[in-house]
Amino acid sequence: MRIMLKSKIHRARVTAVNIDYEGSIGIDEKLMWEADILPYEQVQVLNLNNGARFTTYAIKGEKDGEICLNGAGARLAAKGDTIIILAYCQVEDDEALNFLPKLVYVDARNAVVESKRLIGAIPF
Repeated sequence: MRIMLKSKIHRARVTAVNIDYEGSIGIDEKLMWEADILPYEQVQVLNLNNGARFTTYAIKGEKDGEICLNGAGARLAAKGDTIIILAYCQVEDDEALNFLPKLVYVDARNAVVESKRLIGAIPF
């Protein structure tokens, strides 16, 4: 088994932080669906503004375009920061070379501008 990138939401903007919520990242429901991320699925968050990387779980955001870091994750980003959200899955070795992640690109308001799977297999 290999752990492979399943989904990526590229260059999303943090719209809110809530240190008092018990944890997670709230993601616009449309973005979650587009990126094939389920509620309570583990995700990794990469902050392009400060280099922070952390793991949490996804929950449905309450507003269109919402990306809200909650709990401890709220200490690792500020409203307006640009982040990448990654989700992974386990894939059998014989399927890994042909496995293609779902890539979702968003604008400054977290609206989807492009969604695709990488074209072609991993070159070996």
